[in-house]
Amino acid sequence: MSTVTPQLIKELRERTGVGMAKCKAALEEAEGNLEKAIENLRKAGMASAVKREGREANEGVIGTGESDDAISFVEVNSETDFVAQNDKFKAFVKDLSDLVASEQPESLKAFLGLSSPEDPSLTIDQLRALIVQSLGENIQIKRIQALPKSSDKSIGVYSHMGGKIVTAIELSGGAGNEALARDIAMHVAAESPEYLTPEDVPNEKLEIEKDIARTQVKGKPENILDKIVEGKIKAFYDQVCLVCQKYVKDNSMTITQLLEKESKDAGKKIEITQFFRWQVGE
Repeated sequence: MSTVTPQLIKELRERTGVGMAKCKAALEEAEGNLEKAIENLRKAGMASAVKREGREANEGVIGTGESDDAISFVEVNSETDFVAQNDKFKAFVKDLSDLVASEQPESLKAFLGLSSPEDPSLTIDQLRALIVQSLGENIQIKRIQALPKSSDKSIGVYSHMGGKIVTAIELSGGAGNEALARDIAMHVAAESPEYLTPEDVPNEKLEIEKDIARTQVKGKPENILDKIVEGKIKAFYDQVCLVCQKYVKDNSMTITQLLEKESKDAGKKIEITQFFRWQVGE
């Protein structure tokens, strides 16, 4: 009876970062001895992956890709910025980004199990382990996202600091507004909004802000207290809600006013349907 259980394979996989098939083979050779299996992987040339998988990877880059159907985003982390600037690392990130755009996987886990276009005998995660060996650092694929394209919306992407910060804006109102979407994406990179609208702020978060505001104005006359608290909450919205923020390219208007102006000029309503802001290592 085999002593190699799925749980044992999983544990070896988690400790080494080596692909499941290689873990299973190493454990079978070691007759279920986990430490012996690790030694076998080292002897088989997987020592770098075994040694480095546990090290923190807080540097890296966020890549973008595009297909006929979607725009994609992939964050890949490394231990040092030196490796993040390596051409092989950049090519790896670009290949992953293009694959996410074409396949639009439902989750990171599903993506890691896809076959590599470069070598169909390897999964994406197995290919990652080989990159670890090649570059000599822990490399981790942290997150992915694909924004599907459609004829009734425009998507704008802004990459800052060589892919350290990447933002995206999706606008309703039809195609052709990509430049506007990119300008607002640049604003998002600079101003870091947490929510799209005041309605998106969770009630518990809002109650905390109200409590803070009431504490700050304690002792004020009752007839003006509510108005002061209301003003502080408006200032909070202006800080954390995208549509309430002053537009970085023209602070005489808010993002809402910018959209109203662009809608009037275009003769159609243009609204932000979603946004996101990724920063490496967050």
